[in-house]
Formats: sequence, structure tokens, C-alpha cells
Amino acid sequence: MRKIVSVLSAAVLTLTLCACSSGSSTSSITVAGSTTCLPIAEIAAEGFKEETGIDVLVSGLGSSAGIEAVSAGTADIASSSRGLNADEQDLGLTPIVIAHDGIAVIVNEDNPVDNLSTEQLRDIYAGKITNWKEVGGEDLRIQVINRDEASGTREAFRTIVMFDRRSAVLSGTGQVRDVVSRSRGAIGYISLGFVDGLNAKTSVKAVSVNHVEASEKTVASGGYPISRDLYFFV
Repeated sequence: MRKIVSVLSAAVLTLTLCACSSGSSTSSITVAGSTTCLPIAEIAAEGFKEETGIDVLVSGLGSSAGIEAVSAGTADIASSSRGLNADEQDLGLTPIVIAHDGIAVIVNEDNPVDNLSTEQLRDIYAGKITNWKEVGGEDLRIQVINRDEASGTREAFRTIVMFDRRSAVLSGTGQVRDVVSRSRGAIGYISLGFVDGLNAKTSVKAVSVNHVEASEKTVASGGYPISRDLYFFV
């Protein structure tokens, strides 16, 4: 998380200066969007306030909501864990890549499964595989956890893995992590930076995908198969 924080801090500084370029009377800047980017954007906002005295108001409404807010003029910067979709291409927004992020596939820490192939993941999220014993685990029903449609992480995961199975839908990264930590049969996906949480009671583990561990090194090298860029849009 530390390296992503430093990248975002520099990006926030650059972008907010751009947002303030129309005049020095600006008293605050609003950043809305991705819950993946929320904690690190908040840290960057604190640094920017110390440097400039300008408040940066950060909220996590989901990537789609942030993009909509900027296009409607109710926010200055949208944070997003996905690129623009076809319907958003003509909104006149400028994308700035702020980081490259892996999407970790997480399971309960007591689940013996340590690796899944992209094909197995696709079948799990399509409802073709419904029990952990089908992928080398125990005889236990798989509880699929998904994100809501406003989530950029959901859209990125869907693009790479694909799914059409009915599943539990949660609105934030923290909620996904919490449910998986408490349910032995659950599977979900979150940004790699959030796998190791601060609360010891909500421990989860990231499985390897195609025998590639989800790590900063494998994401940076391109070896980890489920990754995406994180953006700010102005």
C-alpha cells in the first residue's frame, strides 16, 4: 500500500493544482468515486492540505458515481478503479493513470484452497462450480461475493474473469473483506492493497491465480493475470 500511496499523493497534488488553475480563491476541492482509492486519496488529501492550505473533500461513492459527479460538475475529480465505458467516452473527461493495481481473489483463511485458475474462477462466478471440493477443497458450498454495479473493481473483474451467477452483492471493499473473513465457504475480490487489514478479526487470504501469487512484484511485472489501472478523471 505504501508505494501506491506515494503515487497517489503526487497525482493528487498535480490534479488539484490543475483544478485550482482558474484562480486562487478556491477554498476546497472535491474528489468522489472509488472505494478502492478512498483511503489512499484521503492520505494524499491531508498532504495536499498541509502544502497548500486547501481542503480536499474525499468520498467513496463508487467509480461510476464519481465519474457521473465530475461530468455533472458536482465534483472536481473522480477517482476510479476502471477506465471509461462506452457510454462515458463522450463526457469530455481527461483520464490520468495514478497506479497499477492487482485484484486479489480472497477466501477465508481456513479454506485449504491456495490456487485457482482463471478458468476455475470463471466457472465459479458463472455458477458451473458450486462446491469447493470441485477445485481441491473441502465439501462445502461456495458462497460467491460480488460488488455492486457502481463498482469499478466489479467492472474490471468482470472484464477479465466474466460472470453471470446470482450472488451476494456488497457495496464496498471493507464489506467484502469482512464477509469473507467470517464465512468459511466465501470467495470475493478486492484490491491487493486491502488484503492485509488492520483488524486481526477480519483476516482473509489471497489465492494464487494460475499459480501466480498476488503481490506487488507480480502485478508490476505483469505476471499476475487480474490487474487494472486506477484513474483520476477531470
